[in-house]
Amino acid sequence: MKSPTILITGATDGIGRLATLELARRGAKLILTARDMAKAERTRIDIERAAPGTPVSIYQVDLTDLAAVAATGRRIASEHRRIDVLINNAGLHAFTQRITRDGFGEMMAVNYLAPWLLTDVLRDTLVKSSPSRIITVASQASRQSRGLNIEQDLRDTEPFTARGSSRIYGLTKLLDIMFSFELARQLEGSAVAVNCLCPGFNVTGLGRELGFAGGLSRLLNAFNIGNPERGAGIIVRLATDPAFGRQTATYVSVKQARPLTPIEPATDEAARRELWSATARLLEPYRQDCN
Repeated sequence: MKSPTILITGATDGIGRLATLELARRGAKLILTARDMAKAERTRIDIERAAPGTPVSIYQVDLTDLAAVAATGRRIASEHRRIDVLINNAGLHAFTQRITRDGFGEMMAVNYLAPWLLTDVLRDTLVKSSPSRIITVASQASRQSRGLNIEQDLRDTEPFTARGSSRIYGLTKLLDIMFSFELARQLEGSAVAVNCLCPGFNVTGLGRELGFAGGLSRLLNAFNIGNPERGAGIIVRLATDPAFGRQTATYVSVKQARPLTPIEPATDEAARRELWSATARLLEPYRQDCN
């Protein structure tokens, strides 16, 4: 693709920011979503330094507010006739439970429900733009999810500790994998490639709520452990490598983009369809204006 239009969430921090800068260097036109407009403007300045003249559109949205996510998606669709790549990158690892204005657990809303809804709103645009790509940042942390009860887990708002947060975070990433595989099945034959990835361990702001995170990050950086360039690199590869324009329904590792086999029930097509149906019903109030 020459000068593809790429929409990326979570573009102002961490691996998303690094991936955004590299995509700009490669000639992409960028659409960014951001909660903090001050960070977004700093990112815009960095993009201009990295790749002068890069077209950048920024949309302010809080991914915990699902009505705002749907409205932002509709606005993007109305203002951009073509989207070549959608990158669902934004993510959150919270260490205490917080409930969104819609009544969902914050991690569930940001990591799974928001990207599902944004993709759903933009689905027609992506199909019309084909060949196009949908990329979702999942994680091998999904292996910490310890089972799935779809109806209960989507609505779970029970308190948890920092130790217990890993299971919830892993659960949201398991759902991202299942969502990606089921969407790939639904879009088979449309020339929309749908893939997901594990970015590996990256020293970013994901764990910023921990009091010792800053000191730990500096220590790890000193030993070149968890270099976020690697995580950003696999995002860029899935967005630009011609092979991933043809390949769909894959979950790949940060290490040479090797295929990964997710844990059950992500390997179960019936479970993936059930999750899709349950999510669609749950988000129907936000989807109504999109149909």
